[in-house]
Amino acid sequence: MDRLQALGIFVRVAELESFTGAAKSLGLPKATVSSGVQQLEERLATRLLSRTTRRVSLTHDGAAFYERCKDLLADADEVESMFQSGEALAGRIRVDLSTRFARFTVMPALPKFLAEHPALQLELGSTDRAVDLVREGYDCVVRAGPLAESGLVVRRVGSFELVNCASPAYLRRHGVPRKLKDLERHVLVHYTNSLGAKPDGWEYFEDGEWKEKPMRGQLTVNSAETYVAAAVAGLGLIQTPRSSLEEELRSGRLVEVMKSARARPMPVSILYPHRRQLSRRVRVFIDWLEGLLRETLSGSRGS
Repeated sequence: MDRLQALGIFVRVAELESFTGAAKSLGLPKATVSSGVQQLEERLATRLLSRTTRRVSLTHDGAAFYERCKDLLADADEVESMFQSGEALAGRIRVDLSTRFARFTVMPALPKFLAEHPALQLELGSTDRAVDLVREGYDCVVRAGPLAESGLVVRRVGSFELVNCASPAYLRRHGVPRKLKDLERHVLVHYTNSLGAKPDGWEYFEDGEWKEKPMRGQLTVNSAETYVAAAVAGLGLIQTPRSSLEEELRSGRLVEVMKSARARPMPVSILYPHRRQLSRRVRVFIDWLEGLLRETLSGSRGS
């Protein structure tokens, strides 16, 4: 095993705090991962990882070595690719996107991108939860909404325009809301990232500030796909990005209402680890993804 491979194995074990997880992530036998770290520790004459039956953690020396390793591996990757601008991209990229964005925006454009880079292997997760980039091995993620401090690089690309919608069947039963007062006889499909958390109410802009009106509703969901499906089924009003509703709005399965009381635009960002760790293939993919997002957001504003 060469030294760079051993360093890469050590970094993955440290990030996942697991030999088993690192082996699965790297596609290597667990014995190879364990042996690689052991040989590295013997060569350095120090213990890098503290191992117990329940967890693996960095020692004091291991923590210092881990930080240097990340920079060294990033530099090695950069050196190897510095003369390869014309070379084909190869290797694996792991990315996470929201379900609706993956389905309606990325999938239609993906065949062309992958045809241009046939040696790439793309692992695409579609979730509506905030994945842990480092622990779960993602190269980048797309997130909509406000961001908590994370230590990640944030590339802000724009905002989704949100619209208020309901199904024709729902509107026949409850009437078409035209002003905020009308919402008192309506129900909202509630959305929350974590079930059990307090869901948001109806958001709107008034008197120079964003406000929220509490609304009743029998259903709370934590999936964008389920959220839209609930509205189509007539279970209540929703407030969601226009760009993911083109199919439903065009077919008439959903109808836009209350145009004067929309929720605030939802910021959209691409997040990735420290820029020095980006390989050329990941940089190219992020640039492509940003262009796709900007095109989508521009089209959404023009709707």
